[in-house]
Amino acid sequence: MPLLQVIVLALVQGLTEFLPISSTAHLYLTSWLFGWQLEGLDFDIALHIGTLLAVLLYFARDWVQIIAQGFGIRMKGDEELTHNHMLLWLLAVATVPVGIAGLVFNKQAETAWRNPFVIGGMLIAVGVLMYLAEKAGRRQRDLSAVGLPDAVAIGVAQALAVVPGTSRSGITITAGLFCNMTRESAARFSFLLSTPAIAAAAGKALYDMHKKGGLHGLLHTDFLVGVAVSAITGCLVISWFLHYLRRGGLRPFVYYRIVFGIIVIALAFIRRPA
Repeated sequence: MPLLQVIVLALVQGLTEFLPISSTAHLYLTSWLFGWQLEGLDFDIALHIGTLLAVLLYFARDWVQIIAQGFGIRMKGDEELTHNHMLLWLLAVATVPVGIAGLVFNKQAETAWRNPFVIGGMLIAVGVLMYLAEKAGRRQRDLSAVGLPDAVAIGVAQALAVVPGTSRSGITITAGLFCNMTRESAARFSFLLSTPAIAAAAGKALYDMHKKGGLHGLLHTDFLVGVAVSAITGCLVISWFLHYLRRGGLRPFVYYRIVFGIIVIALAFIRRPA
């Protein structure tokens, strides 16, 4: 894969994985519009590892505190986390639905659903849901108030992310808003919840690569550049987005999703073979 293509796709992944606009949609459509061959398994692993590194590095202190408290070890740190000792187990419960959905619908997600009509439709549909959540949510609760019903609701919502165009962060933040969480707390829970899902996806891809002939491709320049660019970009995006959500709302992303979804479907009709 040409180095320019690696950098462009890694930038797209880092920019869109943690914003509520669907990284899968942007990666697929970037390749589709430029006529690039869809990235191989080794590059897919690079993007997963890059975004996993981004969320682990940014939330390293949070994860140490969450894990320690989950096993009954008292630890000073973030006040919201300090008042929710069960957060580790709530995140574990919330991860179960997407694991089941991935196992059951993995084939469809990688084939039949990965087309511009499904992607465009999901961009629009989740955009509408996000708009409704912005209007309906009372935005009164932070991570200290997250309980089992919230974890189950957000976890079930995350399972929809197996459908391309949904956006893992978009659907989970939307579910958090419907649970009356603040925008920033919904995003933090979403990003923490993404960690085991991204790790599992990276692990599965590594296993598949190992079965197909080994992991020697992980030391290639393309792989290392993809990891580095997506990780650095992802960290910067997480930092900016959480800062933005302290004051701003999700409506710009709603409008973006709807307009982008319409453009995707229109382009699909225009470029459809006669």
